[in-house]
Amino acid sequence: MAPTVETTDFVPGTVRLVDVGQAGSGKDIMLVPRPSADPEDPLNWTRKRKMRALLMVYLYNIAVGIPTSLQYSVLPDISRDTGIDISTLVQGNGLMILFFGWGPCIVWQPLALTYGRRGVYLLSTLLIVPVMVWTAYSQSAGEWYAHRVIIGIIASPFEVLPEVTVFDLFFAHERGAFTSLYVFVLFSSTFIAPLVAGWFNDAFGWRWTMHFGGIVAAVCFVVLFFFLEETIYFRGTVEGEYDSSSSGSRLTAPSTFPLGHNQEEQGPKSSPPGQDVKPGDPSTPTSSSVGSTTAMIRPASSPSRRSPFVPSFRLFTPLPGRPSNLEMLRMVYRPVLMIFQFPTVAWSGFLYGINLAWYNVLNATVSPILSAEPYNWSAAKIGCVYTGPIIGAAFACAWCGPLADRFALTLARRNGGIREPEQRLWPLLVSGVVSAAGLILWGVGADHEIHWVGLVVGLALMTFGCVTGGAIAVSYNVDCFKEMGGESTVSVMMIRNTIGFGFSYAITPWYTNMGLQNCFITAAMVSIVCTMTFLLMVKYGKTLRRMSTEKYLRYISSVGVKVA
Repeated sequence: MAPTVETTDFVPGTVRLVDVGQAGSGKDIMLVPRPSADPEDPLNWTRKRKMRALLMVYLYNIAVGIPTSLQYSVLPDISRDTGIDISTLVQGNGLMILFFGWGPCIVWQPLALTYGRRGVYLLSTLLIVPVMVWTAYSQSAGEWYAHRVIIGIIASPFEVLPEVTVFDLFFAHERGAFTSLYVFVLFSSTFIAPLVAGWFNDAFGWRWTMHFGGIVAAVCFVVLFFFLEETIYFRGTVEGEYDSSSSGSRLTAPSTFPLGHNQEEQGPKSSPPGQDVKPGDPSTPTSSSVGSTTAMIRPASSPSRRSPFVPSFRLFTPLPGRPSNLEMLRMVYRPVLMIFQFPTVAWSGFLYGINLAWYNVLNATVSPILSAEPYNWSAAKIGCVYTGPIIGAAFACAWCGPLADRFALTLARRNGGIREPEQRLWPLLVSGVVSAAGLILWGVGADHEIHWVGLVVGLALMTFGCVTGGAIAVSYNVDCFKEMGGESTVSVMMIRNTIGFGFSYAITPWYTNMGLQNCFITAAMVSIVCTMTFLLMVKYGKTLRRMSTEKYLRYISSVGVKVA
């Protein structure tokens, strides 16, 4: 049964996020989506429990990000020892990145969306270990290509599942902050790895550096096994509301309600089974003040207002309301169709892809440039250069996270309380220019053999753009079509990593044939033009979402999401 929409004014992604009647009171933010009366609904978890779950997700990113990135600062050593030329090693890494995007579509995301996230996180982490051992014994280009493809498939959930888990746990007005922190951890783990690998390589050699990656994954697996909770929850509401008149036009089951006071102490009254909670009812759930980072709702009828943390050691937990096994099989190909059916999904993938491209350019050029004349740096020194990108990622995390969330709320208040997903895009205006400046400083600076400090600053600026673009692309995609966010995120990553693979494959001949200066000036112009396409989405994004409404509601009906 498809959701019932009372008027044609319903537009996916358009939600009432601010109660204008409470303006200036500090209690005007509305909770989107609406939590259920179930204390085990992750939206209802205590802040401590949410933070624990989030910490485990970030730990998973480290468990996978470090092993898959150790090689970047030791490519010359691997080449000298195995006889595999650096361009082949870089292309192998490009294949890994390609399968980061396509692996979830083939295996992981259908399984995670049907049976839960926990088992996928654990299996992915555990399977990293033997592949890293294999990597340590590489002798030929064929072997290098083979284990890069396999590790790309095994590790691929770390680019898809964590952001979906963030959306399991947090409300619309909080998502940007925690999504940006996820992207920061994602990129930082891949920057810390080459830094550590450089010193580890000088002490023990590159082969033991790969063993180190396996050890990291094994230790993280043990921690995750005991402390990682399942966060998937199948709720019967659709996120989206638009008031076009005084009476309002919305889904039959509203997905928002205003914030109130002292929610953690009092908690809302639970509604009768099968009945939706309506805004304005005495039983309407309320939340803590707007200044609170999370809103924790507790049904008063629950024996315990705080859901206790009870470790479950099961890999998968089939929950009521999950998709059928037939639907799970359809999820293998459906993300491909979404690329062509939903323009905002395709654009989000394009935005993320063009930003990932510069990350791949960074990893493909740092080692060859700094290990050659006039720098002649060792692997350990090359690894230290990744301090710049870590700093750039940290600034980006603040810029496109909490600051962007506050800016979006400001725009929503000016828009009569209505939040449009496109309001989240404006930070790209700064990051596009900064990223282009970083590309020029890195490439032109290296060509003119400037001091290494300038090169590090260039890498930091470039990374600022990468992280900002990635975090905003992920948040915007799910904000537009929340109920298909799990699958559409796979679509975004497929586009992203396909673009990234193309740049990984092309960057070495590109700068070799064109020269560093011309190559990176061209790259900077491409970067800024592509990022500035967000202005088109600001103007036409809502029109594109409105055009996709029928397909979206058909999708919701097909996976069994029902609105009372």
